[in-house]
Amino acid sequence: MEVKKRTPSRELQILEILYLRGNLSEEVRQHYFNLKKGYEGELLFDRILDNQLQNDCLIIKDLLLKMNNTTFQIDTLIIFQEFIKLFEVKNFEGEYTYDNDNFYKYPKYKITNPEHQLDRAETLLRQLLSNHGLHHAIKSSIVFVNPEFTLYNAPATKPFVLPSQINTLVKKLNTNQSKLTNLSKLIADKLISLHQKDSPYSKLPTYSFSQLKKGINCKSCHSISISVQGHYCYCNTCGKREKLADAVIRSTRELILLFPKEKITTSMVHEWCECISSTQRVQRILMKKFKFISNKRWSYFEYSGSGPGK
Repeated sequence: MEVKKRTPSRELQILEILYLRGNLSEEVRQHYFNLKKGYEGELLFDRILDNQLQNDCLIIKDLLLKMNNTTFQIDTLIIFQEFIKLFEVKNFEGEYTYDNDNFYKYPKYKITNPEHQLDRAETLLRQLLSNHGLHHAIKSSIVFVNPEFTLYNAPATKPFVLPSQINTLVKKLNTNQSKLTNLSKLIADKLISLHQKDSPYSKLPTYSFSQLKKGINCKSCHSISISVQGHYCYCNTCGKREKLADAVIRSTRELILLFPKEKITTSMVHEWCECISSTQRVQRILMKKFKFISNKRWSYFEYSGSGPGK
């Protein structure tokens, strides 16, 4: 049973908007691509578990925890009756070699050994649970989900699960005679309550409203080339149609995510969307979804939700 869903991090959501609307440096673009690819790999593993795992267990996706002033991430954690299974998910692609505790991307580009990251997460998780009086065996694995991944020379004793071994892994997990206990639920509740919303390691470039491209972006192909006709907007690139009100709300949530300290005004949203003829039309749409606040100095909108995708 899933008890915590996976959602894209605030950092990834912002970088995606900046990628579409900004002029990112090559370093920031590469960081965005890496985050996106990692998230796509995690979603792939989620689908495998959702479709194949049949045990009585609790699945927690995407935990960000803090122990002794050290923040650490857990991609997927499954609580069984007898033990906790911790997964580090990697979406590596191409040929890699394992040599003397080192990872190399073919031919000889050395990368960080993901096993070290796994060991760190397991150690910190064990300490965190112990500090809260919770004791449960922990077993950990690194799952390489990309079918185009190859790893040479990896010892069989290492906690590596290659793409061809994932189905076997899930079948083995299904053989556990697990029945959830009060301890299982207590551990899940505690970990979820300790989840940190934002990572201190986020790397976002500086940006401003004036620097970013204006216009509604297509929900399907993400092109910022939209025409408005009646109550709908049409993508000039792929031809997809969306209700104008939905597109405006989605675009406004982008603004809230990008500029959480700014007061979101009708004129600001009108300028951001760009392709809508009048501010009055924008305001009518916003009044239906957002809280309108007006005083003698200014009028603006507030929203209690989060992220452009919500």
